[in-house]
Amino acid sequence: MFEVTRYAKAADSIVEAGHFLYQRGWSPATSSNYSARIDGEHIAITVSGRHKGQLGAGDVMVVDLAGRPVQGNCRSSAETRLHTILYDVFPDVGAVLHTHSVKATVLSRLLTPGQPLELEGYELQKAFAGVETHESVLTIPVFDNTQDIGALAQETGDWFRGHPDQPGYLIRGHGLYTWGNTMADCLRHVEAFEFLFECELETMRMRP
Repeated sequence: MFEVTRYAKAADSIVEAGHFLYQRGWSPATSSNYSARIDGEHIAITVSGRHKGQLGAGDVMVVDLAGRPVQGNCRSSAETRLHTILYDVFPDVGAVLHTHSVKATVLSRLLTPGQPLELEGYELQKAFAGVETHESVLTIPVFDNTQDIGALAQETGDWFRGHPDQPGYLIRGHGLYTWGNTMADCLRHVEAFEFLFECELETMRMRP
């Protein structure tokens, strides 16, 4: 069983994140899903179909790391396994955010299929844990969108087991997944990604 006060803290962080991300236009309407670790066996995650700008405590539920609901009759996002696989792969991760911004969605559609987005030379790359110089390369894989979430979870999990220092990924035509040791870390990653995505799109626009 999970500890109720730890659930409450995780739920509060998810609700606050939802309000912030909605206000920035990165999680419109009922899109997106967010989670936070409660303990080694449970996470708090948004209930499916809830408006992210209007989240309350009743819009966050508990699942185990297999994605099974622990209490109640609520249904979590169909993409729950995309969250739990990251907690499996990264034992120190405390939060995962999936957003649906315009920039992430458009950029993922413009990238050549099968090729990752490589970010290099940006000072803001240092917003990500472990990155100490703009001379490093952030590799953001772009996975094809699919309704087979189990297969996509396996694919993403396998990729990040082999590339543990990369902080996020895109789903083509869909959105961004990123994570951090705390919700504050995770929100910082979303902000940094959104800035970098905008830079990449503007660079593409300016090229002859």
